[in-house]
Amino acid sequence: MAGKVVCFGEVMLRLSAPGAEVLLQSQRLEARIGGAEANVGVSLARFGHPVRMVSFVPDNALGRAALAELRRHGLDVAGVRTAPGRLGLYFLTPAAGLRPAQVLYDRAESSFALADPDAIDWPAELEGADWLHISGVTPAVGPNAAEAALKAVRAARVKGLTVSFDGNYRKSLWDQWPTDGAAILADIVAAADLFIGDDRDVALILGHDFPQTDPMERRQAAAEAAFTGFPQLSRVASTVRTVESAERHRLAAFLADRDGHWTAAPRDVSGIVDRIGGGDAFAAGLIHGLRTDMDPQAALEFALAAAALKHSIPGDFNLVDIADVEALLAGGGDVRR
Repeated sequence: MAGKVVCFGEVMLRLSAPGAEVLLQSQRLEARIGGAEANVGVSLARFGHPVRMVSFVPDNALGRAALAELRRHGLDVAGVRTAPGRLGLYFLTPAAGLRPAQVLYDRAESSFALADPDAIDWPAELEGADWLHISGVTPAVGPNAAEAALKAVRAARVKGLTVSFDGNYRKSLWDQWPTDGAAILADIVAAADLFIGDDRDVALILGHDFPQTDPMERRQAAAEAAFTGFPQLSRVASTVRTVESAERHRLAAFLADRDGHWTAAPRDVSGIVDRIGGGDAFAAGLIHGLRTDMDPQAALEFALAAAALKHSIPGDFNLVDIADVEALLAGGGDVRR
């Protein structure tokens, strides 16, 4: 763990219906800051990694609030620029019982979506860094963001950084502009070392399905196909989620490299408070494990435990520390004094 982790993506304002209400059932909304890469950055900062956020926000009260929240959690925001436009929003109807959560994006013409892809001097921005993290949400925002994402990963490749890419396919965003989303995602995976995505992500990018019945076997087959299709790729990982109700899931995990694969047994995640950001918590836990030279099994177990804990915390950010994750791994559920 020698250098900084750079996270590139849109910082957003989340507006949620309170409690188990549906959106606008009452005249209240709860406001929180989030965004896929910001979520990963906050987790990594809490795990002790130096993290720089690169993004664009408007020069207004909402943009300043977003920056203040990232600073509060230990992120370096010198790479976040102000630009014309607005802060991207998303509205959340929380899950309850048999009703799943619903997300409504409102991101058109945000500062991030409108920003010039050439506005970032990537060689300078990546100076002192050894890791770049990005997600598939970023290129889905629009053509400028897609071009910027490709410039980021290619610059990181040239400078010898490790690149992690979380597939995070968002059909509702890709459908808003005419492009071949799968081809753009494939170009980013081609520059990545670690791809966080399941068999559905690989199927979308490579154009063929995986018929195995067992979910771990599907992920293994998908990982092998990804390694064949992308010579640069060194690891593929994903969670395996079984939803029993809004309040109870079972969460397992899978990791493969070119020499073998590992699985983490399912955890019973009950009493769920908020599952949004769970995948980002997994990504951050795995990055932490790999950057601190954990063996693959230990890194995967740490990532799964971090993701499981996120389900107990309201908001996008996973506000746990290494000690919290280690306590869960040790089986501790009692009060810590």
